[in-house]
Amino acid sequence: MSDLFQDDGNVAVSTGEADDRPLAETLRPRTLEEVVGQEHLTAPEGAIGRMVSAGRLSSIVFWGPPGTGKTTIARLLADAVGLRFHAISAVFSGVADLKKAFAAAKTAARAGQKTLLFVDEIHRFNRAQQDGFLPYVEDGTVTLVGATTENPSFELNAALLSRCQVLLLNRLDERALGLLLARAETSYDAALPLTDAARMALVGSADGDGRFLLNQVETLMNMAVETPLEPADLRDLLHRRVAIYDKDREGHYNLISALHKAMRGSDPDAALYYLARMLVAGEEPLYVLRRIVRFASEDIGLADPQALLQALAAKEAYDFLGSPEGELAIVQACLYCATAPKSNAAYKAQKAAWTSAKNTGSLMPPMNIVNAPTKLMKDIGYGKGYAYDHDADGGFSGANYWPDDMRPGQFYKPTQRGLEKRISERLAWWAERRAAGGGNA
Repeated sequence: MSDLFQDDGNVAVSTGEADDRPLAETLRPRTLEEVVGQEHLTAPEGAIGRMVSAGRLSSIVFWGPPGTGKTTIARLLADAVGLRFHAISAVFSGVADLKKAFAAAKTAARAGQKTLLFVDEIHRFNRAQQDGFLPYVEDGTVTLVGATTENPSFELNAALLSRCQVLLLNRLDERALGLLLARAETSYDAALPLTDAARMALVGSADGDGRFLLNQVETLMNMAVETPLEPADLRDLLHRRVAIYDKDREGHYNLISALHKAMRGSDPDAALYYLARMLVAGEEPLYVLRRIVRFASEDIGLADPQALLQALAAKEAYDFLGSPEGELAIVQACLYCATAPKSNAAYKAQKAAWTSAKNTGSLMPPMNIVNAPTKLMKDIGYGKGYAYDHDADGGFSGANYWPDDMRPGQFYKPTQRGLEKRISERLAWWAERRAAGGGNA
């Protein structure tokens, strides 16, 4: 096996003895050039490449999915610019561990050795613990390199974030994962016992996680496989990586946003894909249903009023049937909404009307349309002159319904799609009659 980095960033000298470390560890890259899938950062023109070329690092937060090289790149950065490497994990460390790390960094600094402090899962530290990094980052005691799988905008203090450069690591694509497979085969001096189709299935099962892929390869190589495996055989032998999905974190919001926008964009297949992603990962079906009900009003509205009924019917069906049978009703509502004519006219009308209501205060409706339940109210003019529209020609009186001190407005502007096209024609007809002097004009 290859010589590899230890935690202090130094290269271990091979002793010729069998290496029983995991394959993912023994194949850990020894130079930034060997890192796969992150060339947008590690290439000479990338952010990391430029830092290394200048021989000076700024504090960094690596944001990306698991198994994409965050820890490896941090180690290689320390070596590339001659920094002492010290790693801690926010999962297993507390304030005492941080104090020890900062004290050790100060001691090393007095000896002329600067420290790269790598903090894995940095988002796990609470706000007060994150604030504790600030003075040591500002005075140069440490160059902080944090790693997180969560959106730093939500999980890290603004003060700490402002002192760091956020670098986004990509999930590994097929090309990068293929390179890892080739390196693993070179390490074992043997080809994987897989057909071409099974090899592609193995890459797909990793879901962009290089560490997971190498762990799967190690399992395969340790089996006594006599003939190349087909995809079905591979599926029986190995487990598939569970999709990344935290119901209270960014993955949750990314997928529900994608579902909403795919329905809005009238792409039923994409909408169904994101719906499946959420439900397969364990999302609460009623949460998805609430969003579909909202969508039916916000993005379809009166262009197809049946959309809201379909969404509510799906909720009733799911309540009645539960999972998995009731999930078909959710699919039906999703497909109906995705294929319905779209209009946000009701949504825009609500916003405009709410704004107007806030701006106009307590204006009295015109006297002719307010109720007059008492004799006194009738005597002072309440309800006087009210025109009963059903008795007017065409069922339309053309009367004024706006406060006397307020100009009539137009909040609802129907589109020319679906039922709203007919509504638009009806409104135009009423407007013409109103302009001509009312229903009897």
